[in-house]
Amino acid sequence: MKKMYLLFLGIGMFIASCSKDDNLINNPDTPDPIGTTDVTVQNFMWKSMNLWYFWQGNVPNLSDTKFSTDAEYTAFLESESDPELFFDDKLRFSEDRFSFFTDDYKELVQSFAGVSKSNGLEFGLTFYGEGNDIFGYVRYIIPNSDASTKAIKRGDIFTGVNGVSLTADNYVDLLFGDADSYTLNMADINNNTITPNNREVALTKFEGLVENPVFITNTIEVSGKKIGYLMYNRFTSNFDEELNNAFGTLKANGVTDLVLDFRYNPGGSVNSSRLLSSMVYGTNTNQLYIRQRWNSKIQPQLSSAQLEDYFANKTGEGSTINTLNLSKVYVLATGSSASASELVMNGLDPYVEVVHIGTKTRGKNEFSITLVDNSSNSYVYSGSTEKNINSKNTWGIQPLVGRNENSVGFFDYTAGFTPDIELREDLSNLGQLGNVNEPLLARAIQEITGVSSKVDFTVKMPVDLLSSSKMFAPMRDNMYLDKPLPIFEK
Repeated sequence: MKKMYLLFLGIGMFIASCSKDDNLINNPDTPDPIGTTDVTVQNFMWKSMNLWYFWQGNVPNLSDTKFSTDAEYTAFLESESDPELFFDDKLRFSEDRFSFFTDDYKELVQSFAGVSKSNGLEFGLTFYGEGNDIFGYVRYIIPNSDASTKAIKRGDIFTGVNGVSLTADNYVDLLFGDADSYTLNMADINNNTITPNNREVALTKFEGLVENPVFITNTIEVSGKKIGYLMYNRFTSNFDEELNNAFGTLKANGVTDLVLDFRYNPGGSVNSSRLLSSMVYGTNTNQLYIRQRWNSKIQPQLSSAQLEDYFANKTGEGSTINTLNLSKVYVLATGSSASASELVMNGLDPYVEVVHIGTKTRGKNEFSITLVDNSSNSYVYSGSTEKNINSKNTWGIQPLVGRNENSVGFFDYTAGFTPDIELREDLSNLGQLGNVNEPLLARAIQEITGVSSKVDFTVKMPVDLLSSSKMFAPMRDNMYLDKPLPIFEK
């Protein structure tokens, strides 16, 4: 007889109802470490990855038959004292670009709700000159943040921090280190040349900043068309109602065309992507949106119904989905668009003509869950069982555990989606987000109306991105599951 345990993949993590002696899915008879060296973190990492990791069968060190004695297992754990190197060098599959770890799982959990320690400055980083010098450019400012009270705006340039010039060797420590406050040394662009000036902007990070990802919602009337514009900067399930309300506004305004701006959206909730796609296309709950694919341990335990996600007609809070019922959508996407952003593009593709304007996307088609040192809950984070997490181990990992494919089975976009209309952002003319003259939006409007734009689309200083502030946020470009998922134990 099969036993069923209901796991809620909530905020990227399972909430399971399993007792310590009756786990959801048992690990093989892996011995416990017996040495005197503290390998608590390594032990947690190995056992949780052996169970859940998508590529478990491809990593020899994660094989169920890797160890035959306690001594062998202990020696393996002790072979690397640094948990970071242990994870990267001994457990990670060579093709895995996105699994990550943290020494503070609580910070990671908060980030799934859009809460972080931040000064509110969202920026990109790129090289300039012939050496390894780096400069930053402001993408946007989060409202109600420290940066929103300072003299800094989209398009501003900075080349140093606290009087030290940014380079490939120091930018991580200077911008993303332990210091809560720093002073940016600003610069100007003159004749496509970056020149430092004497202006400084002091910024301070504060705990608890909440970013509403529904950043801009506009209805643009041009050439007899009503065009909806939505800039959405993260798939955050806590703001699904705000997202639905934004579509309600666009629907009430009678929009007939839609521009989705994902250019800086690194991903997030799979379910939020399903809801957004339903708002674009329709609410027929008999039409398949995506299908999950897990590792060989998990996959056989799931029925087709359990692996499949259909378009939605209600939000998680029960509100009726405001859908535009479109047959074509225009998506602004770049190399900073990843995971759930790409999932929307792929999930809609069998049903909707997706016109991609921008540059090639990141290429992240895998989803993840949050794992912590709680064997009684199969290592999956749950707020309801947090008291059972090993108090001596604050580490958490966010490994890739599966892939999503669309209704026709396509999932192979690890190289990213190539744009239908290529247009890079121009550092000398970033424009104002949501304004009809902002180059990427203007190009979409031209495509919709068929009327040539007055905007010059010549790119004088193309963005060649090295990294961004979002890539150093706890959630990064993670795509996580947050749906009820029954799993059976035979």
